[in-house]
Amino acid sequence: MTQQSKRICILGGGFGGLYTALRLAQLPWLPAEKPEIVLVDQRDRFLFLPLLYELVTRELETWEIAPDYTELLANTPIQFRQAMVAGINTEAKQVQLRSSREADYGAPQTLDYDYLVLAMGGETPMDRVPGVAEHAIAFRSLQDAYRLEEGLRQLEAAGGDRIRVAIVGAGYSGVELACKLAERLGEKGRVRLVEATDEILRNSPEFNREKARKALEDRQVWVDLETKVESVTAETIALEYKNSVDTIPVELVLWTVGTQVAPVIRDLPLKHTDRGQLVTLPTLQVIDHPEIFALGDLAECVDAEGQRVPSTAQAAFQQADYTGWNLWAAITNRPLLPFRYQALGEMMSLGTDNATLAGLGIQLDGPLAHVARRLVYLYRMPTLDHQIKVGINWIVQPLRSLLSPNS
Repeated sequence: MTQQSKRICILGGGFGGLYTALRLAQLPWLPAEKPEIVLVDQRDRFLFLPLLYELVTRELETWEIAPDYTELLANTPIQFRQAMVAGINTEAKQVQLRSSREADYGAPQTLDYDYLVLAMGGETPMDRVPGVAEHAIAFRSLQDAYRLEEGLRQLEAAGGDRIRVAIVGAGYSGVELACKLAERLGEKGRVRLVEATDEILRNSPEFNREKARKALEDRQVWVDLETKVESVTAETIALEYKNSVDTIPVELVLWTVGTQVAPVIRDLPLKHTDRGQLVTLPTLQVIDHPEIFALGDLAECVDAEGQRVPSTAQAAFQQADYTGWNLWAAITNRPLLPFRYQALGEMMSLGTDNATLAGLGIQLDGPLAHVARRLVYLYRMPTLDHQIKVGINWIVQPLRSLLSPNS
């Protein structure tokens, strides 16, 4: 780092972090102002999380939804470091990084920064119910999808009469997983969706709830409402309904309940909410630390219109644009912009070739919504090169399947 240039350190390579870095690389920097941009993530691949469900039904391939960071950043000035964040010293403006490869564990390396972007996302809490951490699978990463795929492959190869799957949490993630798994397993599957409240998709538009109920019914997914999980073992799940506990056999348990902030963020000497999220100004700067920006699941932000920003991929995508701009403004001595969140609607996959889309006065479902969802996500993929590669594959794949001698 030269004496004149500033270093922007971005922790987390999801929608918030990667898209902030890409936005910074696009801005009109003067040569003397151009900063050093360092993106840090413990994994080697970016994950387009809303399309992770398509791996369950093998509709998409890993490279389409999880390209390598080195590939994405090849034609940019952004430096990528694959590492885990061991600690953050906000007074010294330093980040301690440790190798994410177990064989390379050693003393943490120190990375100085002038500006820091915290975009490490959240974690699924797996320690609140006995047995969940040992026997259940979350669904937030490629590793989770691989673990699920391996479990399904073994069960399908075993040739048993039934493959019993319990999915805990009937938000978007749980409902989408239930539909995908029910389609993949067909008559051999027994998929159960467990929800602690009295409604699926509790905070979603009624249109989406109605279509989801029908999709679950059509796929014979059993829905347990007002039901809590007491414990999980390797072969059972204990469910409590109206003070009565029933233990049922199960082969796989998927846990999609809640999100929590990583300990390295919770331990920072900054202002937090009761849930451990960092409190930010509408400019996405952390309280009392204008050099630190926070966005995504680990931050609580009230935007310029006074509305609380939801912890969604859509919100992180929008926040990244503002964060990049405000970093440019801070370095070039321009006024910063307060974030204004735009609710662009909600999309949900309800199995193969079926989806819903509700927002901006539009309500779609079925195959048309499925195509619209795919096109929206194609547009939101991180780089033009990747958009082109994926788009061409989506066009060619049906033709390839049609012409295959095994089709």
